[in-house]
Amino acid sequence: MSCQCHTDAGEGQHECFSTEQYLPNLAVVKKVISETSDTKTFKAVFQDEKLAEAFEFLPGQFQQVSVFGAGEATFCLTSSPSQKGSFEFSVKRVGIVTEAIHELEPGDVVGVRAPMGNWFPTDQWKGKNLWIIGGGIGMAPVRSLLNYCLDNRADYARIDTLYGARSADDLCYQYEFERWGSMPDTHLHLTIDREDPNWSGHVAFVPTYLRELAPSPENAIAITCGPPIMIKFVMEALTDLGFTPDQIYTTLEMKMKCGVGKCGRCNIGPYYVCTDGPVFSAAQLAAIGPAALE
Repeated sequence: MSCQCHTDAGEGQHECFSTEQYLPNLAVVKKVISETSDTKTFKAVFQDEKLAEAFEFLPGQFQQVSVFGAGEATFCLTSSPSQKGSFEFSVKRVGIVTEAIHELEPGDVVGVRAPMGNWFPTDQWKGKNLWIIGGGIGMAPVRSLLNYCLDNRADYARIDTLYGARSADDLCYQYEFERWGSMPDTHLHLTIDREDPNWSGHVAFVPTYLRELAPSPENAIAITCGPPIMIKFVMEALTDLGFTPDQIYTTLEMKMKCGVGKCGRCNIGPYYVCTDGPVFSAAQLAAIGPAALE
């Protein structure tokens, strides 16, 4: 269902395009979880039973969700690919389309185009230590990765998750925290930006806490997603700790609009985020320059 064409670095145009990508499939909302005051997670199932059974994706891929009469927007697939028969996406309320999505209830129908984009190269990371670093709603795409790696726990070495938000009330997926930190050789590090009388955990910005934790780059991969400024300083911290650009990955799905490389909104350097990403290594972004994270 997703386009596999590539951007030509010289022309910035696509070699191929499938009109099937314009056509959404209908999916029924089965469950709605209120994560924070402005973020909800939706569990959905395709109406077409054959499609529901056959649907597959990989950590890092995304989808286009449409609410008929309101519009369409891009959201990462937040559930693990190991979760068959249904899929999840998390939505922060920021505009017309996300407001309409927040009004959805179980039984409502949406349009979905998925899966789209590339993915985290998890097969290449087998046997390695993983540092998964998220901030706020930026935990959504790396949640898919984290749960997938936990579902295949024997394939990876130590797994550390560092997750932070503005306040304790802004931390998503709190119902999964126990699993993230209690499986064999897994460690969960939580932090919030400012002091809170109801918070007894760590207080610091994510990049600052990362420097305190000082992960070793030996046999390690670091994956991060969050606000662009957080990603920038996390990458700087990881570099100072000895991680090479090939050991650092992020996802830039927040830059996308149409999802098929036609609107040009997500163009960075020679890439379209929607068709060449949204997953990029720090080495790829370094070749583009500072504009990649603006």
